Amino acid sequence: MKRRLLISVFFILSHIVFSAHILVPMDKSQQEHLKAYGIAYHVLTYDVEVSWLLNYRGGSFMFPHHPEFEEECRVRGVSFEVIADVQAASVLESISNPDVNKEEIRLHQVPRIAVYTPPNSLPWDDAVTLALTYAEIPYDEVYDEEVLAGVLPMYDWLHLHHEDFTGQYGKFWAAYRNTDWYQEDVRLAEELASKLGFRTVPELKLAVSLKIQEFVAGGGYMFAMCSAPESIDIALAAKNVDVVHEVFDGVPMDPNAQEKLDFSNAFAFTDFELVTNPYEYAKSSIDVPKTGRNEKTDFFTLFEFSAKWDPIPAMLTQNHETVIKGFMGQTTAFRKEYIKPTVTILGENRSKNEARYIHGIFGKGTFTFYGGHDPEDYRHFVGDPPTDLNLYPNSPGYRLILNNVLFPAARPEKRKT
Repeated sequence: MKRRLLISVFFILSHIVFSAHILVPMDKSQQEHLKAYGIAYHVLTYDVEVSWLLNYRGGSFMFPHHPEFEEECRVRGVSFEVIADVQAASVLESISNPDVNKEEIRLHQVPRIAVYTPPNSLPWDDAVTLALTYAEIPYDEVYDEEVLAGVLPMYDWLHLHHEDFTGQYGKFWAAYRNTDWYQEDVRLAEELASKLGFRTVPELKLAVSLKIQEFVAGGGYMFAMCSAPESIDIALAAKNVDVVHEVFDGVPMDPNAQEKLDFSNAFAFTDFELVTNPYEYAKSSIDVPKTGRNEKTDFFTLFEFSAKWDPIPAMLTQNHETVIKGFMGQTTAFRKEYIKPTVTILGENRSKNEARYIHGIFGKGTFTFYGGHDPEDYRHFVGDPPTDLNLYPNSPGYRLILNNVLFPAARPEKRKT
């Protein structure tokens, strides 16, 4: 802390007059794309602004030079260039040209990050926690008890992953109901629901979903992957309607559940059909079919947005690749016919009419949904070991996750659409 304070004082006393800057390129010359995000976060912790140069060399970062920052880049293996003031000014001048699709976004605050994750160990990993850990970006873990206690306003950014907010335990009942991990998961969830005063797990998960929605409406940033995007919208659309088969909660579902759905309550999806058969590994028609998919031909393409006029989607799609490898999950991708017209599609497979990466505004906050479980594990099975990101330091799919982590650090006026 003392060292950080001394460096912060150094920048204040220098009146923001520097002899050099550090440029962290994010094009294909970068040897550690994922750790580069951690460098940007690290610099922000010293109260030093970072320039995110949208569409300049893959979405590069630039900040005032200091030996501490240079050494940190070396230690983490992040490629960087030390450039003179005049070179930095030239870069910014070229970016400001109204005829080029580039923009400087000033990152000025350290995002406070929460990851919604159960306290018990489940037989799968979470791509976002893997990315945050690899990039050395700190985060807090929260779960139902903390969410209902009202901790979310303490954070800027909330991540949801493989949680099933419908209370159906991921629809794993047919295949895994006799396994130890599944039975333990059910037992702990039911105990927690009872402890918090709920009759069933679906009722608990609805209350949590509403708290998360309140967080976003109040100005929070939510990023969700895998089963979370689909399941939280089902839970919200089914507010006060039992849509869960009795094998999951011991209570018969409402026979008119489909007709009672209120899609206006959902974040991103509308007019979808429920899948209530407990033997079918699907929750709704939002998700695309998992059969017939081929890793060799499964890709999606990122849209190119105006960095000057649409800075939010431009930030979220910064990458050194525009075509991204597809990957499966409990919810693999989103059928475009069920996406609300107010939602922006960031990445799609047009030939399959499916979106893989979407973004929207809700109240004063935003949400981003990313289909699939792990960008570097095409079909992650229960019990598979976690991905070793040391083997994928330049993963374009993981970069999309980390774009979202830095997004809340931008100045408020640059987050408007």
